[in-house]
Amino acid sequence: MGRVNVCLKRSYIVVTTLIAIMSALLLALTLFSHGKFHDDEEVENLLPGIRAMYVFSIGTLLFAGIGLYGANKEKKWALIVFAVAMILSSLYLIVNEIGGLIVLPKMAEGVKMHYREMLPLTNASDSFLKEFEELQSELQCCGMEQGYQDWGYNISINCVCHEDSTNPCVLAPRMSSLNKYGPMMIYEEPCLPHLISQMMIIINFILVIMAGIILLWVSSVALCIAILCRLNRKENIPTVVYSPEAKAGNYTILSEPAENT
Repeated sequence: MGRVNVCLKRSYIVVTTLIAIMSALLLALTLFSHGKFHDDEEVENLLPGIRAMYVFSIGTLLFAGIGLYGANKEKKWALIVFAVAMILSSLYLIVNEIGGLIVLPKMAEGVKMHYREMLPLTNASDSFLKEFEELQSELQCCGMEQGYQDWGYNISINCVCHEDSTNPCVLAPRMSSLNKYGPMMIYEEPCLPHLISQMMIIINFILVIMAGIILLWVSSVALCIAILCRLNRKENIPTVVYSPEAKAGNYTILSEPAENT
């Protein structure tokens, strides 16, 4: 069995420890999410994703522990188990990354269709209107696709511009319900483009994080395989030859150096 380079071993331990820490954080986040949405009406739709996060986080944490054990004790079986598990995990993440990039445009279109079904806003449910009005204040927008015109004459009070507003504003129509407070400036832009843009930013951020995780996973596999290659390498040990003369004490006495004249 060959010797493992110290720098290689330390690099592997650092990378695998980072994977273990990330897996522990993911497990904690999964537990928090499960507890938060436990009493939610739509929890049944979230359960498959929560279960997948449980399996992924616990499995990765377990295999990271096996990998660290294999590196410290130089056990080939543990390193092989870790390498195989991380290769499969990396393939799973790569498939999800590619799938996310493919369905990204479809997700944006799906969000558009979902909110278009709520038009006209005057006929929308109270629960949706409450959330949408909060969204208008947050994104500094008004209406769905046609701006304040989506509200008809009953324009939401959340469409009113504030002094620190950064988005463009226009004067509210004379026939609108807001005119009873006097001339009012309201947000000009509709909310749906802002909402989709914000959603795309979040999804792209998640995809970038996943790409970083994939890179970390692949690095751990490469380091693990390098350690296995070092362990399988045979060291060249010089052969010790037995000599009967050495045992018999057959030595030659060196002549004394001549005295200086």
